Amino acid sequence: MPKFSLEEIRTRFSTSKDFNDIFDAFEDALDQRMHDVELYRLLFWNASLRPDEICLFGEKLAKEFPDIAYETYMWMANVFEATYSTYDNFELAIRYYRKSAEQRPSEVQPYLNAADCYEPDLNIPPFETLIVFLKKGIGCVLDKKTLLHRLSYLYQMRGEQKQADYYRNIADDLGRFQN
Repeated sequence: MPKFSLEEIRTRFSTSKDFNDIFDAFEDALDQRMHDVELYRLLFWNASLRPDEICLFGEKLAKEFPDIAYETYMWMANVFEATYSTYDNFELAIRYYRKSAEQRPSEVQPYLNAADCYEPDLNIPPFETLIVFLKKGIGCVLDKKTLLHRLSYLYQMRGEQKQADYYRNIADDLGRFQN
């Protein structure tokens, strides 16, 4: 028997400041098999939740509903990138972009979003960590050309023109073979 209506769950997710109230609503939403990512986005944007609490909810949601795990992880990464970047140096955003990529390896968006996190003046996230992630994606994504161009751009921002040229040339060669 449901404890809360959909509207009550939405209200708790978006406005409650009490973790126990939010947790109760979350558990009830899962029990009712509420499967809509839009509902849980309200939860992830609740400003009263700490990063570890958002992780708890997101991980449980992805486990409970594997078919929306990609969207869940992408949304969590977006939240961490937008709201917690000054506290954790984008580590949580990158972690969840990685998890998104694991869910849908052929999708280029987690890699592009992760690259957009890069702050060259502060080297956050660490350049090498980001590059390793993006290079791994080259073997998986369908849109290799876009990812290769992004790698080229990152190397160019870093002042490594030789590497930038290398990845741009590969991308350009792909474009010639596809046309």
